[in-house]
Amino acid sequence: MVEKGLYKSDSLLMLTAIIWGSAFVAQRVGMSYVGPLTFNGVRFALGTLVLLPFIRWRNQHQTITSDLQRANVAWQNLLGGGLVGLLLFSGASLQQIGLVYTTAGKAGFITGLYVIIVPLMGLILGQWPGWGGWVGACCATIGLYLLSITEALSFAPGDLWVLFGAFFWAAHVLALSWLSPRMERIKLACTQYAVCSVLSLLGAYFTETITLDGINGAIIPILYGGILSVGIAYTLQVVAQRNAPPIHAAIILSLEAVFAALAGWLILGEMLSLRALIGCAFMFTGMLSALLWS
Repeated sequence: MVEKGLYKSDSLLMLTAIIWGSAFVAQRVGMSYVGPLTFNGVRFALGTLVLLPFIRWRNQHQTITSDLQRANVAWQNLLGGGLVGLLLFSGASLQQIGLVYTTAGKAGFITGLYVIIVPLMGLILGQWPGWGGWVGACCATIGLYLLSITEALSFAPGDLWVLFGAFFWAAHVLALSWLSPRMERIKLACTQYAVCSVLSLLGAYFTETITLDGINGAIIPILYGGILSVGIAYTLQVVAQRNAPPIHAAIILSLEAVFAALAGWLILGEMLSLRALIGCAFMFTGMLSALLWS
């Protein structure tokens, strides 16, 4: 039963990586119409609205009868969702700002560096990922290097923004791995979206110009980012990490870099070189190592 649950979680994480990878294209296209914080604020607000009917259904079928129990659950959701929402806001904002100055594919690759940051942070928390996890993380990191760094070791202006964001994505993965088994997953997901949306819109109010014309121009990328990338994919991540170890989640989710490259090639015409294809092969090797030798 444990292995069956693990494979199911890994499959959900793979679907999440596919959605997130293609969302990099939508996020980059959206930057032509609105600022990065505005884009994130609106799409995470939309993701929150997507989950509200499920929250209402969940409340109607709860077995909690005590007011004290309800209050405790509400505080847990608020505190836990607030924490992961803050991490989500930090990672998403840095990534979105970086996308203004770099390509969709490259941003996906650099974001995936959290695959090696997660086990390093896990060591601080006393977690040992196993040799399969370390080999997989190293292979994935080599792949990300081949994919994202040129032979001249050059960085696009937005690459460092995205790189800083990778540390917050790693912390987000670890926080979810700890909180997801202990809390109501749908409420945890919805709370983190709401927190991220509010913080993003506050930041946009003071630093960007928010117009209805801009939001209307970016409506297709916003809908994709809000409904699929946030409402569905982030929720799948919360559900999947109930059973998936952090290193599994980090390596599988890092494959969003590969799917971002493919989406960038198909939609935006960003080409994949032989070096990039070799990097993709290393990433798949890393994933299989972590899954089969853990």
